[in-house]
This record gives sequence, C-alpha cells and structure tokens, in this order.
Amino acid sequence: MSSKVLYLMICGAGPAHHIDVMITLAIDAGWTVHCVATPAAAQHFLDLDALKKLTGNPVRTGHQGPSQPALPPADAVIVAPATYNTINKWAAGIADTYVLTQLAELTGLGVRIAVLPFVNTALAANRAFLRSVDELRQSGITVLFGEGGFVPHPPRHGGKIMDTYPWHLTLKAVSAT
Repeated sequence: MSSKVLYLMICGAGPAHHIDVMITLAIDAGWTVHCVATPAAAQHFLDLDALKKLTGNPVRTGHQGPSQPALPPADAVIVAPATYNTINKWAAGIADTYVLTQLAELTGLGVRIAVLPFVNTALAANRAFLRSVDELRQSGITVLFGEGGFVPHPPRHGGKIMDTYPWHLTLKAVSAT
C-alpha cells in the first residue's frame, strides 16, 4: 500500500523544536513525510538524525547532491513553522534557499500547500507581511493566519504558546478536497 507523500518545509522558529508533533500527526494520518529544512532550522532547531529515524527519510537541507536520490513527487506540502522571512521572500519570488526554490516550483505546479505562520504581533502588523500573506493566498496557497488559524503572540512571548501551536490545522487544509 502506498501512502501520500507530504513535504514538510521547516523554518527556523520556536515550534520547530516540536516538529515531531507535526510529523507524528502526519504519519498517523497516512502520509509519508519528507522533511526539508531551512539553514536556520537545520542548524539551530532540529535533530536531523532523530527526524530521519522518525520519518524513515533523511532531512533535505540543500539541493540534491550527486549521490542523493530525488525526492518523490509531493501530493501536498506543509510549511510550518513558517517565518516572517520565508513568507515574505516566497511571496516576492525570492528563491535563495532550497526551501524557497522548492516552494516556488511547487506553487507553480499547483501542489496543495498549507502554511502555518509563527510570527509575533509586531511582525504580523507589518504591511509587507500582510501583502505577502495576501499574495500567497491569491496564488492558491492556504495560509492559516488569523481567526481559525495561527493568531500572533506579543513579542518575546512565543515560548508561552508552544503547547497550543495548531499543527493539526495544516493536515486538515491539505487533506481537504
């Protein structure tokens, strides 16, 4: 029995320390998970060996090397936690990391993508960020931001909401038909 392929794009933000929660939810829902991490996530937030053990797949942190197998085609993509930086660059068409290059391509291919931001109220109030969220939504991306999604926290209070970060909403979004 083959399962659906999920790319989990992981950015460098606090919830990345708890990415095992997202992975376990996805595996329990029948997804084969392939983690792709930004440089900040890989360097500061993730235990790559533990993620490989959990998913059965190595974490991709850069472009495919000559000895690496290609990732299988994605049935869906989850970007979580999605940072201010990644959301703004992606919406602007900047592809200066492997994650952003993949997101640009997957957007163009029309793959189902759900984004779960992790930003504070000051960043969320920035007009550039709000334009970026709108741009991604106009491109067919589900951005789980605001009521019914991720609600920003006050600056320097992100650690207080780790237990309530709504990972489950992303699976619902990519599983909807």
